Amino acid sequence: MRLGRFIGGAVLAACVSFGALAAPPPGHAGNPVFPGWYADPEAAIFDSAYWIYPTTSLPYAQQNHFDAFSSPDLVHWTKHADVLSMRDIPWAKKALWAPALVKKDGKYYFFFAANDIQNDKEVGGIGVAVADKPDGPFKDLIGKPLIGAFHNGAQPIDQFVFRDDDGTYYMIYGGWKHANIVKLKPDFTGVEPMADGTVFKEITPAPEYVEGPLMFKRNGKYYFMWSEGGWTGPDYSVAYAVGDSVTGPFRRVGKVLQQDPKIATGAGHHSLFHVAKDDSWYIVYHRHPLGDTNGNHRETSIDELHFAADGSILPVKMTRDGVEAKSL
Repeated sequence: MRLGRFIGGAVLAACVSFGALAAPPPGHAGNPVFPGWYADPEAAIFDSAYWIYPTTSLPYAQQNHFDAFSSPDLVHWTKHADVLSMRDIPWAKKALWAPALVKKDGKYYFFFAANDIQNDKEVGGIGVAVADKPDGPFKDLIGKPLIGAFHNGAQPIDQFVFRDDDGTYYMIYGGWKHANIVKLKPDFTGVEPMADGTVFKEITPAPEYVEGPLMFKRNGKYYFMWSEGGWTGPDYSVAYAVGDSVTGPFRRVGKVLQQDPKIATGAGHHSLFHVAKDDSWYIVYHRHPLGDTNGNHRETSIDELHFAADGSILPVKMTRDGVEAKSL
């Protein structure tokens, strides 16, 4: 049992964590970083604060809203409850998950997956909401899914929004072992053709790809990360590839995050914090407590991410202590 941590001046309820029994050293966040079952964390830095927007990891019937968490230092986290709710998305009926957040022109845009559609006859897919503040309240932007159908075999879920150096916003998304990239309209109300006329371009990086894509650029190279394995099982993991353009082709390098039988299992569906002032990187991900076989019991954790001299990502050391405090 991990004791509640002081967050926003109040002690949050304790949560069960079979793999995290000892208190972290002073000045460390400890993993999980906040109590509760939360998964698919989206990491963002807004207005000199760290933000995490996770999936509420409950059975689909109860997965009907999103909470957010903010921190000045990666250690002390404040919960912002119900920043986006199904009641504010007229077309969403079940299963909200996998947030992606972007700040643009003074507005905050919240991309999400809803309804877990299985074919093009069902209503659902990837939506977008907007707010004036990072803690919401967010409201549905267009009254329908932004992407509501299958293209190139990709289930419309698990979106990530990437801003390239020229200011163009792309969305990388897809489940069912297929990944697509689309170019977003500047107002995020739809998608538009890329330079070659393609709208939905498949960029599945490797046969092992399953879901949870993420992209960033470092030293002129595009890094494409994703999750492999089954999200309810112990072998869920994160791998990556590298390419020379936003659309690839990408060369799979290998896994960088996977279970540690001494710490936790099922580590995946991640995001990243990048602190530009000293080029430090942190991986934010969910994992299953040791000994717990309930697939929905996922906790959000943060550990350091490091690069080798050649630009390759070093294997992540999963910890119970978490990261040290770092102010922005």
